[in-house]
Order: sequence, then C-alpha cells, then structure tokens
Amino acid sequence: MTPPSPRSGSRTRGRSGNPAKAAAAPTVARGPATASDWIAGARLRTLPLAISPVALGTGAGVVLLPDEPWHPVRALLALVVALALQIGVNYANDYSDGVRGTDDHRVGPARLTGSGAARPKQVLAVALAFFALAALAGLALTIITQQWWFLAVGAVAIVAAWFYTGGKRPYGYAGLGELVVFVFFGLVATVGSAYVQALAVNLEAILGGVGVGLIACAVLMANNLRDVEQDRLAGKRTLAVRIGPLAGRILFAVFMLVPFGLVAFFALLYPAAVLVLFALLAAIPACIIVIWGRTPRELITALQLASLTSLVYGIGLGLVFAL
Repeated sequence: MTPPSPRSGSRTRGRSGNPAKAAAAPTVARGPATASDWIAGARLRTLPLAISPVALGTGAGVVLLPDEPWHPVRALLALVVALALQIGVNYANDYSDGVRGTDDHRVGPARLTGSGAARPKQVLAVALAFFALAALAGLALTIITQQWWFLAVGAVAIVAAWFYTGGKRPYGYAGLGELVVFVFFGLVATVGSAYVQALAVNLEAILGGVGVGLIACAVLMANNLRDVEQDRLAGKRTLAVRIGPLAGRILFAVFMLVPFGLVAFFALLYPAAVLVLFALLAAIPACIIVIWGRTPRELITALQLASLTSLVYGIGLGLVFAL
C-alpha cells in the first residue's frame, strides 16, 4: 500500500496469474537484500494506518467503561494484530506483484521481489510469518475475552490480506482495494479494538472507524495515482485506473476531508475534539499536492502527509474519548 525511491535492477519472470506457480520463475538478482532492504519492504510509512484505528477504538471502548479500568493488554494485542497484518500484507504485496510481473512497470520504490534482491520464497515466508504473528495475537485475544467468533474474523482478515494482490483474481487488480481497506483498517480494526475493551460497541467506535477508514483509502489512492499509467500497462485496474487520474485526485480530497466533518460532530459531545482539527495542517497540504501535483515525488509527499493525518486523527480522537 505504500511508496518511496526509484527501483533498480532487472529481471525476467513468468506471467502466471497464480503467484504460487510463478514463484519459481527465474530472476536476475541485483544482489542479496540487506537489513535496510527488508525494513524498507515492511513499508514503515503505512504503519500509522494500523496504529490509528486501534488507538481510536481503544479510546472509544474506554467510554463504555466509566466505572472500570481499561485493559491495556487487550489493547496491546489488538495493536500487534493490526501491525502484523499491515506488515504481512506489505510483504505479500511485494511477493505477489513481483512474481506476477506487475512491478516491471512501477515508478515507485524498489521491491524485494521485483528488483531481485530477495528470492520470492523468502519474501513469501516473511509475509506468512507476520500473518502467523497476527493469528497468535488474535488467538490470545480470543482466549482472554472468550469471544470465539474472533477466530472467524481473524481468518477472514488474513484471507483478505493475501488476496489483495495474491491468487488468480486479486481484488486489488479489480478496483476494490479501497473498499476492503475501509472495511478492515477502518471499521473492523476500530470497532474491534473498542469491543475487546468493553465487549460492546458505541457510536464513537463506528463513526471513528469511518473516519480513519476514509483516510486509509486516501493513502491507498495517493499510492495508486502515482502508478496509474504503469498499472494500466500491467493490467492492474485499481480504482485510480478505473475512474481516471482527475476523478481519483478529487476522490482523494473527499477521503481526506470528510473525516473532519465527523470531528466537528464529535466536538458537540466532546469539546476537546476540536483540537483534532489541527490534523488539517497535514491533510489540506496533502489535498493541494494531489490535486495540482504531477510528479511521483509529489504524490509520495502527499502519501506521507496522509499517513501523518491518520496518526494524529486516530490518536487524537482516542485520547479525547478516553480522557
């Protein structure tokens, strides 16, 4: 879901629609991946999208516990689930796009698989390891709360993470990436984080989930706008490709600004919520850059500002609710 610097290296790879079958395709490696390559592969700038819904949801859950202490261990486990899923999907995306050949057309950062820095099976193994970590943290939450239906939700989340770019018909190639990101990194992560605190859900969690989910959609849209021409050549029909760059730029601004309408609503109930409007100092420049910017570097800057907006929005509202 993220971006940064130019790619290097070349490769020749099969174009199987199934990444699992294409994994053995030959690669012209540029050299073994370094520790910094693997860290870059985790795409740290996307991690605010995992942190913000957990922070917001935990704060919303505290509202439901007026006479009881909150549960920090549950919040920490929810954060591990969200972070591990985010990192896992980043590596899985690197692997699947690389073996499918989509990264031949990218103008963004070098990828582990696509650049030949790491063998596909190595990248896949790391992705699966993070999915396993998310599953273990989710299992611990399930045992602590005795909410066994969490297992089904966790399984669906992992399947959704894999099929973003994996499998024969990845939904990320059909323009559904933003919808799934909104559901899982917006509603599910936020409402779930509130639920593990109080075993109940409130309006704060639901509307807050809508807000952080829309900002997560904006981050993905900025990333896909950067690669829109290359994705079109590769047959990757993201939402940006489907609706075109102009409509995509406008939709980015909508994704970024609508959440602040929710902040105005929350301010009627929690006056301190007006302080979260300071996140507009990052959101508005991001919108200006996306609407008028033209270079990949500008869109990467907008993506960084959108990620910062998400972090301030989620933590800010979470603190407002909890305090």
